[in-house]
Amino acid sequence: MLPRLRRFAAGLTRAPSQADDLCQMTIERALRSRDQWQAGTRLDSWTYRIMRNIWIDETRAAARRGRIFAEEDEGLSVGADGDQEAALVRHDIDRALASLPGEQREAVILVMVEGYAYKEAAEIIGCPIGTLTSRLVRGRDALMHLMGEAA
Repeated sequence: MLPRLRRFAAGLTRAPSQADDLCQMTIERALRSRDQWQAGTRLDSWTYRIMRNIWIDETRAAARRGRIFAEEDEGLSVGADGDQEAALVRHDIDRALASLPGEQREAVILVMVEGYAYKEAAEIIGCPIGTLTSRLVRGRDALMHLMGEAA
């Protein structure tokens, strides 16, 4: 599950070091709170919710402290090394994802990248399915537009 958590963290934070920190905080909190996980429920959904809540808390705290995130053009290459063309496509996708508003980026990552069902993704985010669907449609349309410009 760790590679999936790292990918989600990278999508949320848009910075490798912050993504690693977010993963570590998530695993620590999940282990500390393991008695709160309910048997029969999805462990991955529970940890994604923990990660999202930590990310929201950290983002708010950073805003109060006046810290900024890494510039968009610093990007993040996610995935295994490949040929140059594949690396460029991944870079274009990463940049396009990074340019989406946070709510749309969350929806796109959970549904299109991680493969969660709409209902599960909505539970992770904590919003109605209709809201998730709206965010996903807007995010997907924006990505198609941005990737059309990149081509």
